[in-house]
Amino acid sequence: MLFPINPENPQPRLVAKVIDVLKSGGIIAYPTDTTYGIGCSIFNKKGIERIYLIKQREKKKPFSFICSDLSEVARYAKVSNYAFKIIKRYLPGPYTFVLDATSIVPDLLVTKQKTVGIRMPDNPICLSIVRELGHPIITTSANVSGEEPIGDPFLVDQAMGKRLDMVVDGGVLTADVSSVVSLIGDAPTVLRRGIGDVSWCGD
Repeated sequence: MLFPINPENPQPRLVAKVIDVLKSGGIIAYPTDTTYGIGCSIFNKKGIERIYLIKQREKKKPFSFICSDLSEVARYAKVSNYAFKIIKRYLPGPYTFVLDATSIVPDLLVTKQKTVGIRMPDNPICLSIVRELGHPIITTSANVSGEEPIGDPFLVDQAMGKRLDMVVDGGVLTADVSSVVSLIGDAPTVLRRGIGDVSWCGD
């Protein structure tokens, strides 16, 4: 079901309807600052398992999640002084930062190395959703693993709308992905080059 929301000024009453879906255990597709993502509450274990099935993704690859602000990042990840400076400078933006997880992160989202991937997209809709929900949501591109991401909400709805509870329509986006940068250790390490500039990593 396509559910249009103003991409620049998300209407609170419409965002509230998205929150109702998430709180009832639903899975949504939503716009980011790269392409469309699919997700659910990070505390929705059944929803996360459904997303693995929808994506046809291996369970050994945990999903990243979206935080609404820097204070929320610090609740779910251990942020060193140098990592904080980088996060403050580049978020919101098209990056996934890998950090050590805190104990409140559900096990399904933690790697064997006890790390997590955190996003804060520069997109008013998804940030409003996370802010109003009160905790992060899963983020993974709206496609089957190995296939191209989908940037058109109509095509997202056609491809996987029947397996989702809502497709939030925030307009047509790119089919790009975020750059993934590890902030574990003393210097940033580029793990994936995406739309976000990584020349500052010295890589």
